[in-house]
Amino acid sequence: MTEQVMAAIDGSQFSAGVCDYAAWASLALEAPLTFLHVVDNHPQTAEADLSGNLGLGAREHLLEELAHLDEQRAKVAQEQGRLMLKAAKERAVEDGVAQPATRQRNGTLVETLAELEADMRLLVIGKRGEGAHQASDHLGSNLERVVRTLHRPILMAPETFTRPERVMIAFDGSKTTRKGVEMLAKSPLFNGIPVHVVIVGAETGDHRSQLEWALSTLREAGHEAEGAIRAGDVEETLRGYQQEHGIDLLVMGAYGHSRVRHLLVGSTTTTMLRRASLPVLLLR
Repeated sequence: MTEQVMAAIDGSQFSAGVCDYAAWASLALEAPLTFLHVVDNHPQTAEADLSGNLGLGAREHLLEELAHLDEQRAKVAQEQGRLMLKAAKERAVEDGVAQPATRQRNGTLVETLAELEADMRLLVIGKRGEGAHQASDHLGSNLERVVRTLHRPILMAPETFTRPERVMIAFDGSKTTRKGVEMLAKSPLFNGIPVHVVIVGAETGDHRSQLEWALSTLREAGHEAEGAIRAGDVEETLRGYQQEHGIDLLVMGAYGHSRVRHLLVGSTTTTMLRRASLPVLLLR
């Protein structure tokens, strides 16, 4: 199958942003767009000890009722999913996408995305899902697991869409971020969009040469590019640069140096994701 932009939607407040950023990416990349909704088929009713004082007949009757309720919930969830996919498709058509596709699957989001990874060129997903805590600095557990599992670029979308006009890549000279610069340079997703390259650290010869490499790579590909080396706390420095220059899309590497396997990515990336109000493109 042709690699496509895949957008994971649910009933969360982020789904509208996911739809619009996915449509933007699909048009810019000239890639097919598919909306995906996953119905989690894990039973919603906790299994309880029904032995107690219930007679065998009453216990069997109760189990039948619970099974019936689970079946009804599943049917409702399927229908809700179909309606969400229909609305997403209509929204994408309004945004200019000719023939967006829709897919509804049963299972878990992470497992489903892992199965479909070979079909993806880019995954667009919301910061939190409909079941997540709504605190502004909370990062949805599904997003964390998706980033750990997939090896495709992931665009984390905010609630509302703003067409990107200035992009910033947090650059540290690592293999991941060098690949990120090369991807930005050649990707039609960023055609005509100025790119800012920021290194957080001391002004050293090594940092200067890394920055010059990044800028020359982007400029040779036809991009308007500028960069900076700034000392300070990584998250605060990147956020300050973002605000000063009106950055509306951040590119970061989803990598971590920690050996603790349960960590999502490096602590800086996690903090930026949690606090971000703009879209973040994560590279693996």
